[in-house]
Amino acid sequence: MKLWLKYLIGAVLGVAFALILPLNSTGSEGALSFITDIVIRFGRYIVVPLLFFTAMTAINKLRDTRMLLKTGIWTLIIIVASAILLIFVGLLSILIIRLPRIPITVDKTTDTAVLNLAGMVRSLFPSSAFDTLNNGSLLLASFLFACFAGGACTGDQVTFKPIVTIVDALSKLCYNIATLFTEVLSIGMIAVMCSWTIQFRSVITGGTFTPLILLLTGDFLITAFGIYPAVLHYICNDPHPFRILYASACSIIVSFFSGDTNLTLPINIRTGKESLGIRRRINGVTYPLFSIFARGGAALVTTVSFIVIWRSYANLSIPFRDILWIMFMSFALSFLLGGFPSGGPFIALTVLCTMYGRGFETGYLLLKPAAPIICSFAAAFDVLTAMFGSYIVGVKTQMIEHHSIPHFI
Repeated sequence: MKLWLKYLIGAVLGVAFALILPLNSTGSEGALSFITDIVIRFGRYIVVPLLFFTAMTAINKLRDTRMLLKTGIWTLIIIVASAILLIFVGLLSILIIRLPRIPITVDKTTDTAVLNLAGMVRSLFPSSAFDTLNNGSLLLASFLFACFAGGACTGDQVTFKPIVTIVDALSKLCYNIATLFTEVLSIGMIAVMCSWTIQFRSVITGGTFTPLILLLTGDFLITAFGIYPAVLHYICNDPHPFRILYASACSIIVSFFSGDTNLTLPINIRTGKESLGIRRRINGVTYPLFSIFARGGAALVTTVSFIVIWRSYANLSIPFRDILWIMFMSFALSFLLGGFPSGGPFIALTVLCTMYGRGFETGYLLLKPAAPIICSFAAAFDVLTAMFGSYIVGVKTQMIEHHSIPHFI
């Protein structure tokens, strides 16, 4: 059975359980929350070891074959271009379609989200390099350590050959473990989907956020079935760009309903290798970087959400100067969300409202009830970027072995 079909069945069962079982009591909600948290932790369990050993092997091989620079340049171009593209998609949609105003709430809060840049930089260089392997949220620290280690091993190939061999074997071992974990996680998808359905049902009750959800759905469909396949066809001359969308089905399901970008990383790496044929030396670098930095979906959601808040407070048109500021800040904030695999877009929206001021400091509270669903869309956009982007890098570096669709997992 195809992997995406297993996850789809798990999602359908989760919806059924959410609609049938009496989960309204405090005890039931607590039990479901506990099970869902365990499932998420289980899915993240192998992420750091898999990322570290695979990235170290990939960097070593790319530097040895002098393909590291080309791979890095293409990855950087796609990360930046995807963020700009998705911001424009969201901006055009929200400017063309004027959504109904969201009723102003009188909620007060003393907690304001902040992005502690100094703390993030410190976490990249802890007192011991091995401490970078302890943080399962900020993957950049582990990836950076892997880059240093993998690059250093090319300095003296004779001396470090045993280390390279061991790391290569550990990478394959972690991949086999990740394969098992991704199979088992399809069962845990029942709990994740059950929890998501309950949240979604509470969000759409009353219809206040339904127009926003429909707008984001339209943006995602346009991007997934129109913009990204067209870009892939133009850049790679690929006559069948929808193959990548089909290969991304499992990753999209997991990312959307979990809202977690790190959770999908093992699935992305496995799908990239077994379905798209992307060689390990590429997907060991691109997928982590896309997971950390390619948060264009968060930028799109932040842009759309802030304009919805702005229009809910004022009936006047938004000045062009402010639109440019919103776009730039959404773009910049998206690169700072690597330490927030889930909930990052709402944190960016909170920071954006605080920085804008002018009475909008608490404007993010208007969308707080819909935050989990909004973040789900952002995660789906981001995993779509990772799948299409890694494929483009694989083609441009000629590090790909094309597989036929019947052989996709």
